[in-house]
Amino acid sequence: MLDTLDAAAVRRWCAGGLAALKQHQAEIDQLNVYPVPDGDTGTNLVLTLTSAQQALAMDLDTGPDGTATPHGHALRLMARGALLGARGNSGVILSQILRGFADAAAVTPALRGRELAAALRDATAAAYAAVARPVEGTLLSVVAAAATAAERADSDDLCAVVGAAAGEAAAALARTPDQLPALARAGVVDAGGRGLCLLLDALVEVVTGERPARVAPAPRAPRPPATVVRETGSDQYAYEVQFLLDAQGAAVDRLRDVLAGLGDSLVIVGDGDGPEPTWNVHVHVNDVGAAIEAGVVAGRPHRISVTRFADQTPPPPPLSPPPALSEQAARAAVVVAPGAGIATLFGGEGATVVPGNPSTGELLDAIRATGAVRVVVLPNDPNTQAVAGAAAKEAHRLGVKVSVVPTRSPVQALAALAVRDPARRFEDDVIAMAEAAGACRYAEVCYASREALTVAGPCRPGDVLALVDGEVHLIGADLVDTCAAVVDRMLGGGGELVTLISGADAPAGLVDAVRAHVGQHWPFVEVHAYPGGQPHYPLLVGVE
Repeated sequence: MLDTLDAAAVRRWCAGGLAALKQHQAEIDQLNVYPVPDGDTGTNLVLTLTSAQQALAMDLDTGPDGTATPHGHALRLMARGALLGARGNSGVILSQILRGFADAAAVTPALRGRELAAALRDATAAAYAAVARPVEGTLLSVVAAAATAAERADSDDLCAVVGAAAGEAAAALARTPDQLPALARAGVVDAGGRGLCLLLDALVEVVTGERPARVAPAPRAPRPPATVVRETGSDQYAYEVQFLLDAQGAAVDRLRDVLAGLGDSLVIVGDGDGPEPTWNVHVHVNDVGAAIEAGVVAGRPHRISVTRFADQTPPPPPLSPPPALSEQAARAAVVVAPGAGIATLFGGEGATVVPGNPSTGELLDAIRATGAVRVVVLPNDPNTQAVAGAAAKEAHRLGVKVSVVPTRSPVQALAALAVRDPARRFEDDVIAMAEAAGACRYAEVCYASREALTVAGPCRPGDVLALVDGEVHLIGADLVDTCAAVVDRMLGGGGELVTLISGADAPAGLVDAVRAHVGQHWPFVEVHAYPGGQPHYPLLVGVE
């Protein structure tokens, strides 16, 4: 048994945690709220921790700097590797947990029980700070429970504290379906929380020499389907307010509370470095004046922009001359493409293309490879948005201004790229791209990977699912009929242009059949069709 966590123990912990995640990778992938075939939390956690282990392995001969102890240096390497290799929301949050843990532990002479409890508390704070609107019943709840149990142990005994933290994390994981209705309906626990429990159990084994005797959480009986409130901006707010803010961290914390009470879609990002840190503020509100006044109270807002969502007409051309050619060349777009055909489409629009499900490091490399000083990133997947945000933050440290347009599907990225105009100010161009993406509704059609209860009713493996804006709307038996039906449903809400992107497994004639259906039932709607080559989804649909 160990009295303190030294550098060698950190390396064993990383290796043991990675081995445990690999062993349970498929199980975690199956802890998916929706019965779609791309649930990959387990895979993303494995890839994230693999990068952490590689960072440790490549730095065996490097000693700590003057501000870190040997164990702190190892933890910082582990956290840095996890950040650059982070994939998906779960991977990004895990990297922030490791960062918070490492920052707290790096300067402690010895990492015993009380020091580890304090590090877990800092890790929890870092995880919550990484999420604009924290949701309980997720990985966040599990790490918070582990930190609380470690503090309550109130001991220097490392074995006792680690054991208490891991035990309470497992109990918190079992409670996640009671906190998050979507998990209860699917009959599963939180996938990211399950991964963190495995990592904490690996730490217990390193410290005590014994592996905790735990079994995988048994699936619960799912509840009847009900409508899920999606974690996206509400249409009750009419304005988007954005500005840069020079302010201290404490003032920004107060600003978060004020803006959270005024609207939604709140994002405040910045590294907090320097005597007067700069933050990027974004929020949807009805009271524009109150939002800007809150910024004035917090610090010095500048580059303020306000957009009314109801305005669909493009902004008037600038009165000043267009930017010099060198400034236009200093801009670039980096787009995530899940298929070869989609990559070709984006490449034709002049974008730098990154393959699907990238890591933070891969996106950062692509941003740097453009050579531009202003870059817009289109993630094209809700699970990649956090990765894109982490890459943007890292790029900011290198002097590159990066804006992430939160596209959730490749069809939205096509709409955004279509309105890109280098003659506009970069900030205005980003806003125009975001508006175009937001005006494009998207659907995905796939085969159900497992039995589940959805808001559209029960489904079985092999059923055809049509998801609109990420939510299951239709369940069918025939692929063509379901594709046609979801297009009808989307066009019923209005639309002039339909974009169809066929997947790698799309049967011959699928796109032609859907195009013919639109021509017969919606004769005044224009249809564009492209081979996308994306996995899992035979058809992606966009309606503008």
